[in-house]
Amino acid sequence: MNQKILKTLEFEKIKTLLSELTRTALGQEEVLNLEPVSDREVITGWLLETEDGAKVLRLRGGIPIPKLENIRPHMKRIEIGAMLNGIEIAQVGRVLQTTSELTRFFGDLADAEIELHRLYEWGEQMVTIPSLSRRIRESVEEDGRITDEASPELKTIRSQIRRSEQSIREQLDGLIRGKNAKYLSDALVTMRNDRYVIPVKAEYRSVFGGVVHDQSASGQTVFVEPKQVVELNNKLRQHQIAERQEIERILAELSNELAPYRQEILHNAYVLGKLDFIQAKAEFGKRYEAVVPKLSEEKHVHLHFARHPLIPIEQVVANDITIGKEFQAVLITGPNTGGKTITLKTLGLLQLMGQSGLPITAAEGSTIAVFTGIYADIGDEQSIEQNLSTFSSHMTNIVDILSKVDSDSLVLFDELGAGTDPQEGAALAISILDNVGAKSAYVMATTHYPELKVYGYNRAGTVNASMEFDVDTLSPTYKLLIGVPGRSNAFEISKRLGLDHSVIEEAKQIIDGESQDLNEMIADLENRRKMAETEYLELRHFVDEAQRLHQELENAYGYFFEEREKQLAAAKQKANEIVREAEEKAENLINEIRQMQLASGNGNVKEHELIEARTKIVDLYQDEQQLKKNKVLQKAKEQKKFQPGDDVIVQTFGQRGTLLEKIGNRDWQVQLGILKMTVSEDDMTLLAPEKEAVQKTVATVRNSGGPRVSTQLDLRGRRYEDALQEVDQYLDAAILAGYSQVTIVHGKGTGALRTGITDYLKNHRSVKKFEFAPYNQGGSGATIVQFK
Repeated sequence: MNQKILKTLEFEKIKTLLSELTRTALGQEEVLNLEPVSDREVITGWLLETEDGAKVLRLRGGIPIPKLENIRPHMKRIEIGAMLNGIEIAQVGRVLQTTSELTRFFGDLADAEIELHRLYEWGEQMVTIPSLSRRIRESVEEDGRITDEASPELKTIRSQIRRSEQSIREQLDGLIRGKNAKYLSDALVTMRNDRYVIPVKAEYRSVFGGVVHDQSASGQTVFVEPKQVVELNNKLRQHQIAERQEIERILAELSNELAPYRQEILHNAYVLGKLDFIQAKAEFGKRYEAVVPKLSEEKHVHLHFARHPLIPIEQVVANDITIGKEFQAVLITGPNTGGKTITLKTLGLLQLMGQSGLPITAAEGSTIAVFTGIYADIGDEQSIEQNLSTFSSHMTNIVDILSKVDSDSLVLFDELGAGTDPQEGAALAISILDNVGAKSAYVMATTHYPELKVYGYNRAGTVNASMEFDVDTLSPTYKLLIGVPGRSNAFEISKRLGLDHSVIEEAKQIIDGESQDLNEMIADLENRRKMAETEYLELRHFVDEAQRLHQELENAYGYFFEEREKQLAAAKQKANEIVREAEEKAENLINEIRQMQLASGNGNVKEHELIEARTKIVDLYQDEQQLKKNKVLQKAKEQKKFQPGDDVIVQTFGQRGTLLEKIGNRDWQVQLGILKMTVSEDDMTLLAPEKEAVQKTVATVRNSGGPRVSTQLDLRGRRYEDALQEVDQYLDAAILAGYSQVTIVHGKGTGALRTGITDYLKNHRSVKKFEFAPYNQGGSGATIVQFK
């Protein structure tokens, strides 16, 4: 990717924002070296890592990486046999300790069956060295100070130092109190040249004897080491020298212990930097409400609700930006300050971010392409030193761009052909666009020339667009309108500002007739677009409502079918139990008859008759696949008296219903879902009353005094975090409503929302199990959840 485009589109500012979110020196180095690439496989891997980081951030609060310094110079010194100081060893120890903690962290993620694309692979590359990590932790504190536990010798020496210091202080405390206080400038014990001294007035320096180590700036105070503590200070000094030597020995020993593991420690630090970088990308996505885009195979770019990441989210206007699928060129026209240039930069910058593996500031489902080159001619690059005019500087840049573009390029032109005669500029702009189109490159350009509106209308693969302008408020809305060219609003603005009507009419007479017709055509297109958009929103509302009702009916049918099968299975089992009991009794009776026959010897009861009787009893068993042959159950059904309010299965439709009232001798009015039908008793099977709170209604529950809770939650079109929050609230409401199961519709899309909901349901305490819906009920686009 050329470096000029990174500067033009301010990619470095994105890297600065990302760098602020890193915690390690090597993580910052990863950000510093970050650049867009054109290798699809590499980009895919980067985006998967970003997706993993966002998932861990959502489920576990992020990867626990502390602040880490760059230990490469330390390892280089180890390589040449040098000794590290305490701070350097502490920094290496922190890397080793963090490695152990992250190894356990990834182990916990694996135990929780959290699926990740690439992070587990990074975790497996880290090598833990527990003994060395423990040795450093016991010997060196975070600030580099060597602990007393580093060696028995050091502990003994420091104990001797403390005793010596205590003896010196006791001696000096005795000197500065009582009658000697009059000789002192201040009654305190201080240090000079690493020896304990007392502040004595200059004229009394000889009172205490000993050695003078320093004097005050005024010369009125001298710092004296009294002769009583000279020997004690000497012993203290000897202990301090021994302490320093022992510390140097410990540091050398620790440095030698690090040497064999130099490569492993360096690789651990590299992996930690990578993980820190991945974590920073995830935090960037959360902070700026960015998403991981999908990669298009056909170079189709669709940015849904795209926002420029460097404009505050409360100020920026989101737009849908599309190029590549139906058209390769987009021509944006309209007045200045309407947002045309920002739209160009948004497309270019988000494409650069996506090809760098970063989340982009757009909505879920956004798609980017992979371009080998992105080029832009944006802004005024007039050079005084090179004596280039605005037009010349633009043309110099355009000439360079045209020499490089190919079918894998994205080109952004701002005010194409501006800075010269309008007719010549328009002709040049059209010729340049033809040249870029001949190379099958993708281009988005802004212009003021009306000739290009006709060009965008007539050329295949090219579409007009504009930035909406509100004439009532005399201000731009910054909304991008694809398919509608921009028009001049000078007459409307002048009229709103109070310009005389006659002046405006005279101006309209002067203006070229074709231009006037074009503006009127554009105005009519805008009105028609607004009307179509309003109608679309209304129709979309009704379609969504119809889809929701249809889905509820599908769920209800599925529930009815499942309940019917359960009742059929229970009936088959009960019937077979009855037959089994009868068979046992009949077998006992047959055995008695046979014994009687054998005992009597008269042969009145034939053996084949006994076998035939047993066969008839066995034939009473029912085929569990053919319930209609179950004579026992049918007879029991006929003997049961139906009552209003009873639940029944209507055999013809295979659905469950409720008896309302009896009509005639054997006909009943039955409520089947939203339908009421007349059904004969012969076509109904009475169901046993359900236990309360086992299962509520199928589609929805309506409480006379409370809100309506649906058994289906539709999350299509929701943002990721909003969707998960809505799932949490909905499950609580469904549990309170007494549902045994509900359906969550998340759509198929990128699979990110489906995966997030799956991970959430795994950890929900009230969820018994969940699975994708049947194919005729949405398949993998919906999840059926059963509660405990």
